[in-house]
Amino acid sequence: MIFREATRQDLPAVLALLADEDSVVDPARVVIGEAHERAFAAIEADPRNEMLALTDGAGGAGGAGEVVLGCLQLTYIPGLGQNGQERALVEAVRIRADRRGAGLGAELMRLAAERARERGCGLIQLTSNKRRTAAHRFYERLGFARSHEGFKLHLEP
Repeated sequence: MIFREATRQDLPAVLALLADEDSVVDPARVVIGEAHERAFAAIEADPRNEMLALTDGAGGAGGAGEVVLGCLQLTYIPGLGQNGQERALVEAVRIRADRRGAGLGAELMRLAAERARERGCGLIQLTSNKRRTAAHRFYERLGFARSHEGFKLHLEP
């Protein structure tokens, strides 16, 4: 397994993971829109954002035969709380549907937490859709506590 920053070459596989968490989507069938390209470029250019990939390592990092098994986005947020320490926000956590149950998700989250700790973050936080009850059990097994109630407001363009 290789844990690394995702590259533009990984974008179809990452979007495939995000497209349907209950089945394997062929990255070759994913339509990459202009908005996806802009978002990925913005993440790549921002030192406070990282799209991370867990791969099988086939053919070396970024190799043609390499399969992206999981992904997540880490955003580092400065703040005055926590004695001025940054916090890490985890988003878009996914493991390929056909590879779940083998500890890859736990390893992906462990590596992300290690990365955040090395950066000096005081905590790592995430939100999860209320319908994703299996994901909630997974996060609780990893030591995450349900400490806050989250709210979202969708903005019209």
